[in-house]
Amino acid sequence: MTFSALGLAETLLQSLKTLGYKTPTPIQEQAIPAILEGRDVMAAAQTGTGKTAGFALPILHSLATDGIKVGSNSVRALVLVPTRELAEQVHASFRQYGEHSGVSTYAAYGGVSINPQMMRLRRGVDVLVATPGRLLDLYSQNALKLNKVQILVLDEADRMLDLGFSTELDAVFAALPKKRQTLLFSATFSEVIRSLAKARLRNPLTIEISPPNSTVKAVKQWMVPVDKKRKTELFLFMRKDRKWGQVLVFVKTKRGADELVKVLHAKRIKADAIHGDKPQPARLRALESFKAGEVQILVATDVAARGLDIDDLPQVVNFDLPIVAEDYIHRIGRTGRAGATGEAISLVCADEAPMLAAIEILLKQTLSREEEPGFQPDHRVPLTGAAAIAAVAAKKIKKPKVAGGRSGKKTPDNWVGFDSAPKRPGARPAARPGGAPRSTGKTGQKPNKSGSR
Repeated sequence: MTFSALGLAETLLQSLKTLGYKTPTPIQEQAIPAILEGRDVMAAAQTGTGKTAGFALPILHSLATDGIKVGSNSVRALVLVPTRELAEQVHASFRQYGEHSGVSTYAAYGGVSINPQMMRLRRGVDVLVATPGRLLDLYSQNALKLNKVQILVLDEADRMLDLGFSTELDAVFAALPKKRQTLLFSATFSEVIRSLAKARLRNPLTIEISPPNSTVKAVKQWMVPVDKKRKTELFLFMRKDRKWGQVLVFVKTKRGADELVKVLHAKRIKADAIHGDKPQPARLRALESFKAGEVQILVATDVAARGLDIDDLPQVVNFDLPIVAEDYIHRIGRTGRAGATGEAISLVCADEAPMLAAIEILLKQTLSREEEPGFQPDHRVPLTGAAAIAAVAAKKIKKPKVAGGRSGKKTPDNWVGFDSAPKRPGARPAARPGGAPRSTGKTGQKPNKSGSR
């Protein structure tokens, strides 16, 4: 199968040739023809398998060949994404693929001034890539009309819901024309997403290239147990010992990102951070510096997990495990992209055992444990997955019963039968055969009524 066999315009084929794209990936092979036919599509595939091209190419083809001109403050295709980084990444893909198509594209997101965006939209845009919050800001200020939207794409819709954009999505749907083509692309599909698709898509074609919530096989995944207070020390040791080059490090909090960067700077390691408190220009500079090789360590919170497209990234380190298990998939999807190999290493402390278990349940596999000599934790990380099940099963194995109902381990050396066993202080006398009580040898003491041992 070739891209030309999919029926794409010659201008797009020219761009793909320049980019070195030779054959379509499975998600592209199935999605592109369906989108060109005008069908609604609900597609799931592993991160790094070409989902963006799967919807961008047919959209560019349709807009370039239908002969319709975009009106002032209007858009013809709307792509909604959860984060600023992903907005930039998707917009860059549209620009690359559509370089010779004559289709105009633009990205709008928060964290930067809204005025330039309002000015640009006055001329109209064929394809607008936007985050939900900024899109509604533009719409409420009459800088954007949504009544001419022909195609809507929800890219990483599960993450948008995780970030609390449910109300914003409802508002966007209310402003869109009912007659439109809707496409939903993601690496994971939760039940909430399936419900959204059922309510908003018309008889969609469902495409699932890989098992739900799976990760790229080319990524080697493993974890290192360590005490929380020694994570930074362990990371620095492993980086030097294993001769890591560029590393993308994921942390749980913005404060944690800044603190780790501060330590790295003190060690004269070139590092930068990306998180929600950083101005968008600073986030873009950090990402571009990392891509250019000027920054060795890029520390990010989950805000960037789905918006970082970096070629030849060999290692991803989970300094902290994510609170939401699905985010693990998107974190490690930054390596092992487009058929390349990669490593995903998680530094796990005892407090993170529940998160580790949730990730392993989602992956349906147990991450291998590799202790680093000298960093064995004082607070043991509980076993999870298959190892935990095996340990529980071992505990439940019953030892053979010894005659008399007592285990051999607790049996005195001179034990022959129960009656000859040493008596415990204050123990009731046992019954004689036939139920007659044994004499206690003390007057006034009642015999054992139960007759039991």
